[in-house]
Amino acid sequence: MSAIKFRHKENVEVHSGLHNKNRSAKAFRSKKDEKRYWILLITLIVLGALSSYGLLVYNNPVPIDSPSFIPVVKRRIVAIIAMIIAVICHSLSTVAFQSITNNRIITPSLLGFESLYTTIQTGTVFLFGVTAIINFSGIGSFLFQVLLMILMSLMLYGWLLSGKYGNLQLMLLVGIIIGTGLRSVSSFMRRILSPSEFDVLQARLFGSVNNADAAYFPVVIPIVIIVGFLIVFYSNRLNVLSLGKDVATSVGVKHQSSIIYILILVAVLMSISTALIGPLTFFGFLVATLSYQAAPTHDHRYIFPMALAIGFVVLTGAYFIMNHVFHAQGVVSVIIELVGGIIFLIVILRKRAL
Repeated sequence: MSAIKFRHKENVEVHSGLHNKNRSAKAFRSKKDEKRYWILLITLIVLGALSSYGLLVYNNPVPIDSPSFIPVVKRRIVAIIAMIIAVICHSLSTVAFQSITNNRIITPSLLGFESLYTTIQTGTVFLFGVTAIINFSGIGSFLFQVLLMILMSLMLYGWLLSGKYGNLQLMLLVGIIIGTGLRSVSSFMRRILSPSEFDVLQARLFGSVNNADAAYFPVVIPIVIIVGFLIVFYSNRLNVLSLGKDVATSVGVKHQSSIIYILILVAVLMSISTALIGPLTFFGFLVATLSYQAAPTHDHRYIFPMALAIGFVVLTGAYFIMNHVFHAQGVVSVIIELVGGIIFLIVILRKRAL
């Protein structure tokens, strides 16, 4: 009997090996892939450090030995911190969201965060005047916007994705419809505004690190660090969730509760980034897509660091080039959105499906 069991086990191992000869339980398929990953990651970290250093000291109008040099650098540090916050929020949330939905095309940004932010800003000017949006600042107003976006996203995700009739396509469709409706309402209200009110509002609606207020950092930074750590700490569970509901359930993972947990963390990060900096619709998608190409692994312990490194290089490099080479600081977000949107269309056309 034992000999029969041994032969059966041997046949199963050989049979599975024939069908999975290209797969491996390790994070990387070969030492070459692992070596290439670390070389690329270190290179990106160095490039990000150089870009941030260039943003701090390059073309500084104040001499280094001047007492005013440090205050100018401190003002630029605020922009660097805002970039780091944006990178953490969009990189981690997009990769985690695509993993739990098992889809590398859709992102949290496509499902209404930016539209709700635009509606809040436009509605404030439309109902209360331009002075209201100028005075609509401080920790209280910031937290109000964040909580409003979190509640909306949790209602949408919780109902359409993790509910009894959860369906990914339905969630995407309803999210796009809600976003389109909010944008239409915002567009209608903007048409009625006076030119001066429209100019002030339009400056708020462009995603830019210059929108970030350093007064919010004592609240934002601890939250982003804690939530980011929780997502990274959940990497092993995300590896299982990315294989689908059936596989995750078969190995003992509580699929529905895990999905809800990640959705809450994603909603917090995306809401904070949008309220602090403004809309960056395709930035997360751009970073996640490049990360999947740069990291030859499905292990989130390695995908997350690559996404953070790529996101920081993209953001700091774009600002450095546009500020100091083309002298067009205001179009940085436009360029990032344009490139991200083009890559999004390319991926959809290649996959021919959502």
